[in-house]
Amino acid sequence: MSAPHTHGNDHGHSHDPHGHDHAMPGQGRAFGIGIALNAGFVIIEAYYGWVTGSLALLADAAHNLGDVGGLLLAWAAFAAARLKPSDNKTYGWRRGSILASFINALILLVAMGSLGWEAIQRFSEPTPVAAGTVMIVAAIGVLINAATAALFMAGRKSDLNIRGAFLHMAADALVSLGVVAAGALYLWRGWTWIDPLTSLIIAAVVIIGTWSLFRQSLHLLFDGVPEHIKLPEVRDCLQAIAGVASVHDLHVWAMSTAEPALTAHLVTRGERSTEAILREAQHKLHERFDIEHVTLQIEAEACAAACAPGKA
Repeated sequence: MSAPHTHGNDHGHSHDPHGHDHAMPGQGRAFGIGIALNAGFVIIEAYYGWVTGSLALLADAAHNLGDVGGLLLAWAAFAAARLKPSDNKTYGWRRGSILASFINALILLVAMGSLGWEAIQRFSEPTPVAAGTVMIVAAIGVLINAATAALFMAGRKSDLNIRGAFLHMAADALVSLGVVAAGALYLWRGWTWIDPLTSLIIAAVVIIGTWSLFRQSLHLLFDGVPEHIKLPEVRDCLQAIAGVASVHDLHVWAMSTAEPALTAHLVTRGERSTEAILREAQHKLHERFDIEHVTLQIEAEACAAACAPGKA
């Protein structure tokens, strides 16, 4: 809790030389290309599924149509995060990217759960597979999904929303590769159980890979500290600044999947100027933790002592 201060002022310092635009160059184009490629593949897959009477291809076409929807959602969130703040939305629409990451992870988990359930059902009711056609179409799917995933390769480590799109496409490439392998084994050995077994293995691998995305996006939705930032280290960094006696009311959260923000009260001893302390604090937070949205309040020791207990 913070009491009124007669000495020291609130200093809202947000340092962002790019006008708060943290989007990676070319990612908007990557979403557009990825959506176009996958929408085209859905049409091809649905057509050959209808011509050959393959329920497997038709089901995968429906699954890939859901992926196109997921990419559209991620693209919309990416675009929304670039909208400028307004008087009634002071942070803009940045949080939309976190919400899109959460929904993308949820869609993946539900889709893989459904795939696993269908695979279990097929163990008891094996069905013939039009292996040749399925392999050719699935191989096209591998190329398209892998190419789409590659479009998001560069941005997956710095933006959770882009990572979600990357995982989605990489999972689809893995699914299509498994279908190709299952088709080849079916042609070679005639094993009807190979298709559901491959589906179960793929579903398990995708669920394990997606759980981290789901957990992180849910954590950020509730204003959790971004995973790459350790709050004790941030506190130690600020307290190590010459002239800072202590730090309280320290909060770090995510404005978007790529933009952490920080607020804190710095209690000073009066041996350095306020501007010098703020400049050093901003520099260290940017260099060590990549935090650019910083708001710091300076308090003199005498005033800080008057604050009520229970500081964060």
